[in-house]
Parts: sequence; C-alpha cells; structure tokens
Amino acid sequence: MNATDILKEKGLKKSAQRISVITILQQKLVPLTEEEIKEDMGEIYDRVTFYRTMQVLVGMGIVHRIVVDNTTTKYALNTDGENKSHVHFYCRICHAVICLKDVPVHRYQLHGNYKQEDCEVLIKGVCPACMTFDSDNETK
Repeated sequence: MNATDILKEKGLKKSAQRISVITILQQKLVPLTEEEIKEDMGEIYDRVTFYRTMQVLVGMGIVHRIVVDNTTTKYALNTDGENKSHVHFYCRICHAVICLKDVPVHRYQLHGNYKQEDCEVLIKGVCPACMTFDSDNETK
C-alpha cells in the first residue's frame, strides 16, 4: 500500500509532508530520527509542519514513536496488523533501533485502578552486526 492509500484508508488529507514521511519510512524499513527523515525530504521539510505531521501520523496509528533517551527519538511505520505494543532494541554502538515484533510484551499486574493500554519496552545493548566489533574492543 502506498502513502496515498494509507492516508485515504485512515481518512486523512493528502499533503506533501505526510506523503513524503510515509514514503521515506516505507523505503528505509528501519526507524529514523527527524534528522534522517529531514535529509530525505529535502526542500519540503519544515520543522513545525514536520512535528504536526508526526503528531497526526502517530495519533492515527500509521507511525510509532520510539524514545531512545532524552535527546533521541526515532519513528517507524506501523505495518498491517502490527501490535502497538512491541519491544525495541537500541544498539549502543551503531545507534540502530530495531523493532523486535516476535518478542512478546508482558502484561503487568498493576495494583489499584490502573489499566494497562500500551507498554513501551526499549532494550539497550549490542546488535549482532556490532558484536564482533565490540568483542574486538573488549580484548584489547
């Protein structure tokens, strides 16, 4: 499904920013920072419009936001039927964020009148691609 179809399915108006963001996330297939998306958007990027666009796309469940730390946020396209709650892995070496859709998110037993709706899990460590590099550094 292309960007225009996704927007139409969700009842959203087509805009150059929305189409561009969705298309970029579809092409890259990995979570991206605002800066990475901005590079691909070129001249149509506008910071205020970008934030409004992301607010709408996240709110409508088209994109999900991954907060790595207080300075890094990445965005990923939700795929068809994707569970909102899933685990993310952040590599401390290459700074990649990977959606681990096959790792289950636990339902926590909350006390009182709390009701769990979503659960954001971010595991930090070293990805398989960086494992050899990291092992080399530790042995020196």
